[in-house]
Amino acid sequence: MEAVPRNELALAPLGAGDLIDRALRLYRRHLFVLIRTAAPPVIVIAAGWMLMSISFRKIFITADTSELFWNIFLLATSFGLMTTGYLLILVVMGGATRTLVAHLLRNDPVTARATYTAVKNRFWGLMVASIIILIFISLMLYVVGFFAQIVSIASVFIGMGLAQIAPSWVVAIVLTIVGLCTAALLTWGFFFLVGKIAYVPQVMLVEGKGVFEAVGRSLLLAKGNARRLMAMTLFTTIATGSALVLLIVLLYIIGSVSGYDATNSAEWPAWYTTSYSIIGPLSTILLTPVWMLGLSLLYVDERVRHEGYDIELMAARQLPELPDIDVSSPLGTALYSMDPKELPPPPRSTGRVLDIG
Repeated sequence: MEAVPRNELALAPLGAGDLIDRALRLYRRHLFVLIRTAAPPVIVIAAGWMLMSISFRKIFITADTSELFWNIFLLATSFGLMTTGYLLILVVMGGATRTLVAHLLRNDPVTARATYTAVKNRFWGLMVASIIILIFISLMLYVVGFFAQIVSIASVFIGMGLAQIAPSWVVAIVLTIVGLCTAALLTWGFFFLVGKIAYVPQVMLVEGKGVFEAVGRSLLLAKGNARRLMAMTLFTTIATGSALVLLIVLLYIIGSVSGYDATNSAEWPAWYTTSYSIIGPLSTILLTPVWMLGLSLLYVDERVRHEGYDIELMAARQLPELPDIDVSSPLGTALYSMDPKELPPPPRSTGRVLDIG
């Protein structure tokens, strides 16, 4: 594969638009490699979605008790598969960041093998970190939903009060403004909090930190990243949704030509239900690499902004690797080595006694 010239990847602080543009350029250049890298965890998610679609539909149409419990078991299994798939996506993101940094540092080729080799060396630690991240994200979603409910209830009472003294169009405008401001504030708050632990897998694979040390390191790095993280997430979500809509429309056309009612899922044959379940994961496979690249670039950008990481990388390109003597230095190793280095053997004793008298 043709490597990206280093001058095309010049390190500099990136804004939200620059971050998306750089991620798309890297995605275009390494399209098939990145799709192969993102495919395994997304395939696990796709298997979960397909199993859920089939089992959930049969729960409401089966009359056999044993078959009902079997489909409930399959439904629970599908949730387990999807959760595992999302955890694996977080794990692979750390490996993708290491591959990107190695590319910036040594102009190493971007390959799926390099990413998964890095993941294999720290797999269980990365799984623990991914579970922590997923639990934290779920908790933040619950908190955001809780505050959204409070605002919704308050908006109902505000609307009822305004309706007594103002025309309906004024009430509609006020409630719309309140809703938009609340949505913007809650969205920003969510990304502000989630962004604090966004770099845990990256820190583990690039800097060689342990799980909890990487959490603390991520908290220190994540300064002012909420807006860029939100922009990257919204862009990826909109792009994935657009691809999903196109694929759904295409499938509806195929179903109509084949004589099936696309609006009645109870009449769908197995192949049509399976195809419908694959659409979401397929669009995710195509767009997940953009998100992975964006988060990797965001991690590098944070270190460039706060630690002069661009200078460290340039020094690492020109100077030989510094020995690991447990001394902190601004010119320390920019990318920690996963290969254990053998210590030199101790000097052998000759059996002689040195006379210093």
